[in-house]
Amino acid sequence: MRLRKSILLLSALAVVAASALLAYRYTHMRRDDKFAVLAYLPRDSDAVVYVDLASLRQSPFLAQLAAWAPQPQQDPDYAQFVTDTGLNYEHDLDHIAIAKQSANSSGMLFIAEGRFDRAKISAYALRNGTKHIVNGHETFFVPIEANASTRARPAPGASAPAAQPDADKSLLAFAFVSDRILIASNNAMDLPAGMFSPAPKTSADADWRERFKRLAGSPVFAVIRQDAAATLADRAPGGLRSEQLSSLLAQLQWVTIAAKPDADELRLVAEGEAASESVTRQLADVLNGVLILAEAGLSDPKVRQQLAPDVRQACLDLLKSADISKLDRGDTKSVRVVLSLTPQFLEAARRYSTAAPPPPASSGSSRTVPAAPRTPARASRKSGT
Repeated sequence: MRLRKSILLLSALAVVAASALLAYRYTHMRRDDKFAVLAYLPRDSDAVVYVDLASLRQSPFLAQLAAWAPQPQQDPDYAQFVTDTGLNYEHDLDHIAIAKQSANSSGMLFIAEGRFDRAKISAYALRNGTKHIVNGHETFFVPIEANASTRARPAPGASAPAAQPDADKSLLAFAFVSDRILIASNNAMDLPAGMFSPAPKTSADADWRERFKRLAGSPVFAVIRQDAAATLADRAPGGLRSEQLSSLLAQLQWVTIAAKPDADELRLVAEGEAASESVTRQLADVLNGVLILAEAGLSDPKVRQQLAPDVRQACLDLLKSADISKLDRGDTKSVRVVLSLTPQFLEAARRYSTAAPPPPASSGSSRTVPAAPRTPARASRKSGT
């Protein structure tokens, strides 16, 4: 009798202890880690883009932007995709991250967190694709192009996709690393090492995490390393290219861009970091000069004739909202540019994009347009340290 009572008492204590442990783990569990997708990014990436779709869906600005944008017709192919996979991008994805891999790779890595019907998505992928084990995970290889279904497939059971001809780079590879996280690469030939495991913590990881933490309050941001930042100016339209600007951008170690809705406005913040204060000072001067020239250009008689008054005023308001400042971050010096997009600017942009082009001026007309008084250019913008 005494032995049985002891066993019952121990069993009761075990149940209480297990219940307490489960309760503790449940109440201390991080149920919504919005940065979980960032843990899987390779640290040799050139650029990373992060979007918190769950937050944006609650934003008044996004609702206004959706109402402002043209409403596309429903695509029957997409509707069928939603039926087949159970995945609706607009409602089922909560957080996504996109990484441009190193300069030696043409691959893009996509990490998505949300609600997935794994059975449906897997069955859909196997219609034209194959499944193999890569780093211990079921990995699907799906042709991106319709005619890619006849191309070679990775060898079954291979720990990683076998090397294929260049034509096979149109294979999409993806895998579920958990019930809520999916990782995909648009280049099945060049899957990054440890693709399905959180990246190891290194000094490079600390650099990325520092900037992710700095931008944590923004639902949309991009972080660009030096190699990619050096090409930003070279990709500008021909009329906006500047050797001086290109040279300064090439000396930046990091560029970050963040967008944050604020009531019915969208606040854009861009920041460039360099090791030298002279670089940031020169860059701030160049950017101030660009803003002054842009304001002067909007006062040009030809521009005033071509732009509707509300469109021109919206552009002026955008330029006047610009705030250029300098920051000292210890190891690096930064230049920050802040802009505010208003509903008036969006409406003006919509009207300008849908307006018919003005009729060509008659060559026989002798009428001249009097020059408008030029707005005095500001000598400098706000600059702080």
